[in-house]
Amino acid sequence: MDFRLTPVAFSDLPGWTEDDPTPLLEPMRRCRDHILGTKPYRTGSLGITAQDLLPELAAAGSFAPSDTAAARAFFEARFQPFLIAAADGGQGIVTAYYEPEVEVRATPDNAFRFPFHRRPQDLVDIDDTNRPEGFDPYLAFGRQRESGIEEYPDRAAIDRGLLAGQGLEIAYARSKVDVFFIHIQGAARLLYPDGTVRRITYAAKTGHRFSPIGRLLIDRGEIDAATVSMASIRYWLARHPDRVDEVLWHNRSYIFFRDAPVEDHRLGPVAAAKVPIVAGRSLAVDRLIHTFGTPFFIRSESLTHLDGGRPFARTMLALDTGSAIVGPARGDIFTGSGDAAGDLAGNVRNPADFYVFVPKTAAQRLGHGKA
Repeated sequence: MDFRLTPVAFSDLPGWTEDDPTPLLEPMRRCRDHILGTKPYRTGSLGITAQDLLPELAAAGSFAPSDTAAARAFFEARFQPFLIAAADGGQGIVTAYYEPEVEVRATPDNAFRFPFHRRPQDLVDIDDTNRPEGFDPYLAFGRQRESGIEEYPDRAAIDRGLLAGQGLEIAYARSKVDVFFIHIQGAARLLYPDGTVRRITYAAKTGHRFSPIGRLLIDRGEIDAATVSMASIRYWLARHPDRVDEVLWHNRSYIFFRDAPVEDHRLGPVAAAKVPIVAGRSLAVDRLIHTFGTPFFIRSESLTHLDGGRPFARTMLALDTGSAIVGPARGDIFTGSGDAAGDLAGNVRNPADFYVFVPKTAAQRLGHGKA
């Protein structure tokens, strides 16, 4: 995939002087702790390494800005912004996601009978060292059998009971559609009748390609492409209960979860960067291109409902990824937890300019040529 990096000045970023990047400092410290205490993040094809980021992440952890101008000055001193431009010169795209809250039961009953599953024991990671000959190069997971590794059964097979009896059920929800959309979001807060709140997040998946059901419904003429959203898809499913399985099974990918305890419930779930994400400041990116812990500045003239009618213009941190997030100028904004956050996220699909902040020590190395 061809794209260009064009160096720009901070003064060229529309809305930069009105933004307060202070909320990025704490998650940057957590990224530093993960790199030093667990392992470095994978380097994306853009070429920013964890070692490039580490001095800046460490500096952020010990920096206490006196005001918003001082917070901006911190980034101005340590980073060089680059506009990411696609080969065709077009803008990028931002969408949004959130952490749903859903009522559950620990054991199934007549009303609560749709499970969230842990990772099965026969699910194995696939890479170049164990990929069977002829296996789809996209598939990063497979099923270990005595005869070898094969493609894992899909959503339809699991919904029909493939995993029953293995003790993999975390909890049971009332709605199959709720479970499906939590698969899309990749995390949730589970609400139990006694007031207990349990958080789960992505652990693995069957490996199948993500197939958006919104696109399916548009192609069939069921939903207008100009108005498609999570809300409109849910409305259509509610009006066509006899076709729910058919539509949901179009997306063969199935997500498995794990517990994700976060002591501070004001924070978002622990996501792909292995640190809690922050509402309004965390960005899911294509991890094949970008490296977790990298700051971005996102500007969208048409995205106005997240900032009281003003165009969206915020400094954000790459802390997550997703199957649908593909490309150098493609991002998913985390809007928070619960129904209100879901309302904010459900209608976001806007053109946007993406500026990546490259540590100055790496800027000369990365600032010329194509990726």
